[in-house]
Amino acid sequence: MEGIATMSEHPVTPPTFQHVFRAYYPQVVRQVLRILGDAAAAEDVAQDVFLQLYDQEWRTIDNVGGWLHQASIYAAYKYVRSERRRSSRDERGAEPGPSVEPSTEERWLQQEEITAVREALTDLGERDRALLLLKYAGYGYRELAEITQVESGSVGTLLARARKKFRDLYQRRRGMES
Repeated sequence: MEGIATMSEHPVTPPTFQHVFRAYYPQVVRQVLRILGDAAAAEDVAQDVFLQLYDQEWRTIDNVGGWLHQASIYAAYKYVRSERRRSSRDERGAEPGPSVEPSTEERWLQQEEITAVREALTDLGERDRALLLLKYAGYGYRELAEITQVESGSVGTLLARARKKFRDLYQRRRGMES
């Protein structure tokens, strides 16, 4: 194959990283450039690929050229995806949204509600509070059972009871006797 660098020029002495870099860098840049279409970005991505190679035990890689080929394709597409996400974020951030500042009364009501929630949580027992907080933090029933050291079959019942206790305490704090 023409134009592909090989390392067979110095078969007696093992190649240094500098030799590998010089032999394959133009090839990696060309490959990334075909995907990105931007020379400056292609050079940046190629440098990242060689940094990844340097961080590897690159001397133990059987086919450094093949590794660089795969890594450069992956890095180029990763760059494209990240640029799309960045562009999308920029577009969403540029859209004028309703920037209505809440009134003093609304802020006071929000703060009052936050205080009522905190106080209701404080009045709950340790296990009930932990179950509720962990469940709403995204933990599953198995994880809740492990953390609170209860049977996994009873987590649902304990959560339902904790929710009811919390609701009652919260409503009492808010003056909404049920």
